[in-house]
Amino acid sequence: MFKKVLIANRGAVAARLVKALRALGVRSAAAYSEADADLPYVAEADESCLIGPAPAPRSYLNQESILAAARACGAEAIHPGYGFLSENADFAEKVRAAGMVFIGPDPKWLKLMGDKTASRALMATEGLPVGPSTGILTGSIEEQAAQAAALGFPLLIKPAGGGGGIGMTPVQEADKLPAALESAARLAARCFSVPALYAERLMTRPRHVEFQVVADQHGRAGHLFERDCSTQRRRQKVVEEAGAPGIPAAELTAMADKAAKVMGRLGYDHLGTLETLYSPESGFSFLEVNPRLQVEHGVTEEVTGLDLAAAQIRLAAGLALDEALPGRPAAVRGHAVEARIYAEDPENFFPSPGPLKVFKPPREARVRVETGFAEGALVTPHYDPMIALVIVRGENRLEALDLMHDALGEFAIEGLKTNLPFVRGLMKYEPFRAGLVHTGLTEEFLRNRKK
Repeated sequence: MFKKVLIANRGAVAARLVKALRALGVRSAAAYSEADADLPYVAEADESCLIGPAPAPRSYLNQESILAAARACGAEAIHPGYGFLSENADFAEKVRAAGMVFIGPDPKWLKLMGDKTASRALMATEGLPVGPSTGILTGSIEEQAAQAAALGFPLLIKPAGGGGGIGMTPVQEADKLPAALESAARLAARCFSVPALYAERLMTRPRHVEFQVVADQHGRAGHLFERDCSTQRRRQKVVEEAGAPGIPAAELTAMADKAAKVMGRLGYDHLGTLETLYSPESGFSFLEVNPRLQVEHGVTEEVTGLDLAAAQIRLAAGLALDEALPGRPAAVRGHAVEARIYAEDPENFFPSPGPLKVFKPPREARVRVETGFAEGALVTPHYDPMIALVIVRGENRLEALDLMHDALGEFAIEGLKTNLPFVRGLMKYEPFRAGLVHTGLTEEFLRNRKK
């Protein structure tokens, strides 16, 4: 096991990794930007390393600064968290070249899975169903628009070098396409350092279902069931669940087993999430593999009793699957729900940075809150506006939804706008409670709420 790990990320995931490393007896070094110097996890880590000014390209995306910090503090490994450099193959290779371990899959998998079009082609050859899409869009904006339009409308423009819904842009008409491509490329470059894009046909009212794959460096692979991430706003997840309501268990099991077998046959060697779209008519359609820890990993932890953050670290240290994930269950226990709490206007979902004058998470024992913030902290405009994750587990789905509703009602935040009222309202929205989830559900909820 490692003696010291540098955490090259911020916010909730950095706080989560400080705890995971401490539980494993590994010293943590928190990399932080000038804007994040006063966040609580920076002080809670065993050490902290300033990596640059607030803008992400000069700090959390600054590879040389992060590597220099790791060398200076004597870290044996770097954990990239999620977002930022977590899927950047060049960075992973530089970490290895510097004599350290990148806590993630082999860089070859980051290269392959980071090229969303190449990974789709690979999965199609492996027998997974794949929906229509383009390759990487090339040439001028006009040439890229022509390549995308040839697929047929409506379209979804997606960054090729990153996930998390960032930069995903629906386009209904040809005349809107050039502007959408320019905007998506700028955002992809800023968030992932990779401006490349591709396009998919946009499905109407699909489910977004993903499967947690686990694999080691010794050829073993398995899965930890599914998560439903259909409840989104602006094409980004806002509520996640384990398991997926309303889909026949036999279909879910068959797809989970297939995902694990494919990834094992390919030789994948870490945690990963195989994402799909689902409809009752056409079943599952492969989207992409995210070769990292997901924001929503907590709901899988709640229904399995496992620690995925610790498992990542153990797998990167070379442990076998059964050692990295001891006590892997044959079935889930109950139902778990996660709500992402954002500093944003709940009417239009635009970011709303500002000071957390009051920040009092619920204290109910059955409620888990992951956050990198504390009362008095400043939510800056430099990064994603997520400020907390609220996670609950019930014996069944309705119990979990009611527990989440009550927990969000106890969460006191003042000083900026948040999506708390929006997410809390969803917990009582009858179509949502009935399990009739799809990627357009929140728009329907907002329309009905305004009537």
